[in-house]
Formats: sequence, C-alpha cells, structure tokens
Amino acid sequence: MVAVALGLFYLGALACIYRILLTYRTAQGAIAWIIGLLGLPYMAVPLFLLFGRHRFGGYVKARRMGDEALTDLLNRFEQQTTSISPGDRQRFTDELQVLCKLGRQPFTEGNRCTLLRDGEATFEALFEAMEDATRYILLEFYIVRSDRVGQRIKSILERKLAQGVEVWFLYDDIGSVWLSRSYLNQLSAAGARVASFGNGNIRRRRFQINFRNHRKLLVCDGKVGFVGGINLGDEYLGTAMDQEPWRDTHCRIEGPAVTGLQLTWLEDWNWASNQGPELDWAPENNAPGDDRVLMLPTGPADDGETCALFFLNCINNARTRVWISSPYFVPDLQIMNALQLAALRGVDVCILIPEKSDSRLINLAAYSYLVQACKTGIQIYRYQPGFMHQKVVLVDNRYAAVGTANLDNRSMRLNFEITAISTAPHFINSVESMLEEDLDSSRLMTESDYRERSILFRLSCRAVRLLAPLL
Repeated sequence: MVAVALGLFYLGALACIYRILLTYRTAQGAIAWIIGLLGLPYMAVPLFLLFGRHRFGGYVKARRMGDEALTDLLNRFEQQTTSISPGDRQRFTDELQVLCKLGRQPFTEGNRCTLLRDGEATFEALFEAMEDATRYILLEFYIVRSDRVGQRIKSILERKLAQGVEVWFLYDDIGSVWLSRSYLNQLSAAGARVASFGNGNIRRRRFQINFRNHRKLLVCDGKVGFVGGINLGDEYLGTAMDQEPWRDTHCRIEGPAVTGLQLTWLEDWNWASNQGPELDWAPENNAPGDDRVLMLPTGPADDGETCALFFLNCINNARTRVWISSPYFVPDLQIMNALQLAALRGVDVCILIPEKSDSRLINLAAYSYLVQACKTGIQIYRYQPGFMHQKVVLVDNRYAAVGTANLDNRSMRLNFEITAISTAPHFINSVESMLEEDLDSSRLMTESDYRERSILFRLSCRAVRLLAPLL
C-alpha cells in the first residue's frame, strides 16, 4: 500500500515537472522545484499545487472573454483628447513610453495629483469623495476590516446606496480573511454589489492561493480616484494603545487618468463577477489640472513580468538618483544587479525600509543583502518611528510613483498591483520632501549591522534568503 502511494506521488511529481519544463520563467526556481519533487514528492507535490503555478490562468481566460469590450474601451481611452498624442510623446523619454506599453495605457494630461501622507489624511479624503459621489462608487482593496474605519466606510456606503448611488465592492478573500460575513451581508442587503477576487467567476473557480489582488483603489463617478498603499483598517491610523504607528502613502487623482483606474477595476471585476456596471468613460470637458499621469497595472496575467520590468526600467534609466521606499526588500538577482550598476555609475541609490517589520522572515532576509549593497554604494535606510508600509519610487527630478507594489517576489510575479506615475513638478517635489523627512527619521545601515552579528543570526539571514521566491 505504501509503495502504491509513493508511486502515485512520483507520478504526480513527474506531471508537475512536465508542467514546470513547459512554463518556467527562471532556471533557479525550476531547478529548486524539480529537486524537491524528486526528493520529497509527498511534500513537494501538494506544495506545488498550492504555490508552484506562475500564471493566473483563470484571469487570463476571463481577460480573453472580456477582451473585445475592454480593448474597445482602451482604444477609446487612448484616442481621448486628454491622452498625449504620438507626436507629443517625442518629448517623453523612452523609459516613459516603455511604461505606457507595459501597462497598455496612455499618459494623460489635464489631471490633478495630490499626495496623501498617512492614514488620517487618506481616510479623510476617501470619506469626502464617497460622500460627494452622485452616480457610483467603485472600491477594490486587499484588506478590509470591520473595525472603526471599516464601519465608517460601510455606513457611508449604505447611506449613498439609499440615495440611489451604485456601489461595487471588490475585496481579496485572503487579505480580508478576517472580514466578518455579516459585514458583507449587510452591504449586499443595502444594495451593494459585492465580490471576492479569490474565488472568481463560479464557472472558472479555482483554488489559487498564490495570486492575490494586492490593489487598493477607489473611484467615484469616474472623476475622482485614489491609489496607494493604504488598506481599510484602523492600523493605518495608529490609534491602538499597543500598536506601533504605521507610516504609509496614498494619492488622490482627478481628471482623465481616473479612466485608467476604472479600466483596471473593470478587468478585475470581470474576473470576479458576471455583473457589469455602466460607467462614465467620457473625457473631462474642463481639466482639473495640468499634471501628466499614467496608471500602471501589473500582475501575473500579463504576458511578461510587468512589475519587475517597471522597477528595472526605473533603476536602469536613473541619471542622478533613484529612491525606493518599500516595506519589504527581497530583490531578485536582476533587480539587485541593476541597483548595483546604478550605484556604480554614480546614481544616488537609496532604499528605505522599516526597522520594525510585520514579517520576521522578510526582516531577516533584508540583512542578507547588506554587504552586497554597501560594497557598491547602495544606501539602505531603516525607518525608526514605526512600521513603514509605503510603496514609493522617485527617479531623478523627472517622475515619481505611488502605488501598491513592493520590492519583493510576490509583487514582481504573483500579485496584482497598480501604480500611479506622475511627471508633475509639484508632485515630484512633494514626494521628495516627504521622503527626505522619512530619511531624517531613519538610520543608515552599514556592513557592521550584518558582520558584527552572531554567526547564528547571519546563517539565519542567508537561510531565509533562500526562501525569497516565496516571501
């Protein structure tokens, strides 16, 4: 009986290896899986079924099913008078044109992009925008809690539903695993359309624990949108007595770039539900500002590793500086090499990560990169006052990005993310000032932070780094 079971496991391992050889993206990851499948098939086969897939096949299928309508919307979006014309794009550098191709969306002009620092400013702006909505509200968040912030959101949504405003509520079932069923039921009873991203359309439902919708966005009436690192929970206010303060960043966008947010939300909703809302796609008659903004959605359903390519594009094209703020610093080989090359050619490479992390493993893994970074001039700072959760990139004085993508493998290859990129000088200056203040509250790490620790600590850091593809 044992021999039969073991034989079945090896047959399963061979099937998994066949799948790996047809679809792998990195040789290192493929070799690691193959060794595990051949050596410990009874452990590796179940793990591969949970974590081994690298493409979100169900979403790709859903994208194709809705591709004609979405392509038509995208074509109309690119043809809007607010989209930067091909002739005007000649003034853009190649790297910005690459970003347009990565996200399949255009840069638009006539926007107003406002930086929101921390939870209090963000929630105040979110509440105000929802209160002012007259037609519809689209929400999409990785984490939604039924705490004070969550209850305030639900109260506003129920009130707007009573006024005839449509509400479409999309959440990730793993990120929001502790969200009470009664919370969702009450929203549904009030008339909101509620869907979980993880389950997807029931006709193509699959158990896909690896692929999370890590996006955090809100759109009101197609005119005002929000995107950034802040989820819907009290921790972003830091009001709990026993809680470290959280440092995070969001941004508010008015103007035609909000159409890009809507397109991203609609594609995600197309996967999660059969219901389709009627949204406003008409361009703004009166531009609220003169900012040029691009929405860059990335994820495992894309043809390439769009999030990794975004970071590589930023790092490789930086001329004077590239500052990256991320709560998780677990770069792969190509990202680390790009950071080193940028530092060697004289670019100010600054990585800002938290001193106090919500993940012990990721905190340990970050130390393993320290010596390698310091030898080439990469500066790694650890933010001191609390847990820093923001995801921000600043490239020279040319553009700044605020979004949901971390500098780790999950964001690069496994999660659905979205980033707002602006070339507006006032927005760049705001991001620069914000990061300078954060750096003033941080300590610069040196090689001694790693070399002078115990051998057990250093071994732990190196061992955890082997798990980088899963962190």
